[in-house]
Amino acid sequence: MLQEIKFNLPSASDPLQVIGRGLDLLNDPWLNKGTSFTLEERKALGLSGLLPPFEADMEEQVQRVMENYRHHIDPLDKYVFLIGLADRNVTLFYRVLMENLLEMTPIMYTPTVGYACQKFGHIYRKNRGMYLTLRHKGRIAEVLGNWPKDEVDIIVISDGSRILGLGDLGANGMGIPIGKLVLYVVGAGLHPHRTLPILLDVGTDNEELLNDPLYLGMTHRRVHGDEFYEIADEFVQAATDRWPNVLIQWEDFTNDKAFPLLNRYREDVLCFNDDIQGTGAVALSGLLAAMRIRGEHLSDQRIVFCGAGSAAVGIADMICAGIADEHSMTTQEARELVWMCDSRGLVTTRRKSGLEEHKLPYARDEKSANDLLEVVKRVRPTVLIGASGHAHTFTEDVVKTMHKHCEQPIIFALSNPTTKAECTAENAYGWTRGKAIFASGSPFSAVRFNGKVLVPGQGNNMFIFPGIGLGAVCCGARKITDEMFFTAAKTLAHMVTEEELNAGTIYPDLGKIRQISLAIAAAVCRLAWDEGLARYAEPEDIRHYVREQMYRPDYRPYIAV
Repeated sequence: MLQEIKFNLPSASDPLQVIGRGLDLLNDPWLNKGTSFTLEERKALGLSGLLPPFEADMEEQVQRVMENYRHHIDPLDKYVFLIGLADRNVTLFYRVLMENLLEMTPIMYTPTVGYACQKFGHIYRKNRGMYLTLRHKGRIAEVLGNWPKDEVDIIVISDGSRILGLGDLGANGMGIPIGKLVLYVVGAGLHPHRTLPILLDVGTDNEELLNDPLYLGMTHRRVHGDEFYEIADEFVQAATDRWPNVLIQWEDFTNDKAFPLLNRYREDVLCFNDDIQGTGAVALSGLLAAMRIRGEHLSDQRIVFCGAGSAAVGIADMICAGIADEHSMTTQEARELVWMCDSRGLVTTRRKSGLEEHKLPYARDEKSANDLLEVVKRVRPTVLIGASGHAHTFTEDVVKTMHKHCEQPIIFALSNPTTKAECTAENAYGWTRGKAIFASGSPFSAVRFNGKVLVPGQGNNMFIFPGIGLGAVCCGARKITDEMFFTAAKTLAHMVTEEELNAGTIYPDLGKIRQISLAIAAAVCRLAWDEGLARYAEPEDIRHYVREQMYRPDYRPYIAV
């Protein structure tokens, strides 16, 4: 018998019993419907006289919100406005986002969320999520008990140490878990009531924040080593004790923590790291779609990376796994197609000083090269991937040198936010006479070149992680595997239409994100059931089953108790 999934509330047509009345009800963002309360509800729930007499439907409320939203010009002001809406009316907030997805995603997430994190202590209005600090050590289970929801499907947690390409933002990094969970709800239909953003505040080394009188985090230096992992272990134990099936997403940790955290828990805890695995999957998907444009195979490519951190290694690992799977190669043979550069040049085994552990698989036994241009001249790459966090590293010389030996160079400038991109879409197209296949981490506008409109792809992790999370929750996955991300990448690549490929874009329309997440979630569920990794019994129609779990932001009728 199929085990019931309870992460979604009943349908919008089912009456909801509420205990709160009057102003208490209007001040509860999870229950408030504002001017959409009916006359009968107003009489029964003590709302008579507390609202304007007109009964608005949700579409009228959306219209009013959008009119006020568009009065704001500055993206940060728009972000604050939307967060304020969520603090008043959660259902309306998600309806507005879903109906204006392409316009608002860059506000609620990259690039605007980076600036919102930098200013987080200055724009703070109301609690969203939880903060765990060293003061809570030894009683984190008690602290998590303060969260009022007894059912949580997903936690996104960060320590704020490497926010996008902006570095250590300490407790200000809370904007990232909040934003990621908004994307889970909008993009895949996880229920907002069952999501929990957490900031693990173990200090900051950011001098500007330590000297900022409005900074809201702990004002001591970051802790490392055993002290850090002791509190991480305690968090994982407490979270999984209270919510045994919860999915934990590690987000925006520095390289020296990101890989160890993932490897420490991945076999025993339902968890993943989006910076490593999600970024890898979305980049692999873009390359698979680019191979459709060029009529080639991944095994034919020479791939140069600018950047050798968690994102770069995650991408390289996923690409090599894809090459090995598709072409009957070993992973080590696939790695021979990859050259990785960090701030010291080409990563080689001949360096006099030691290499970080995560770089070792990609250290090549060849002479060193001091800069990216020298590597490009030597390797003659067909693919250039930027995950460095440094703007303008794909210079005109680098791109033109690459283009000399490759008719359609694949150029991925993936660093976020937009100001950190290795080059712009206009640069990539202009320096290659419109021949580049370009993607970026943050959005760039279409470019007109020689009478043709070229549409840059956005390698947005939103294409991948919401579907992974939805699939894991729907089937009750015991763990998240790299195979799930590989499956997600292939599913996404197959959803790019011929029309989109002809325009030079290698990702589908983000406006179809719910259909994309549904397809990925169903594929993840299928894999989990095939591999024996699911807790729940398999339904007859997986796709229908997953679709029925997806949250839709509709008001429900209320009755008093």
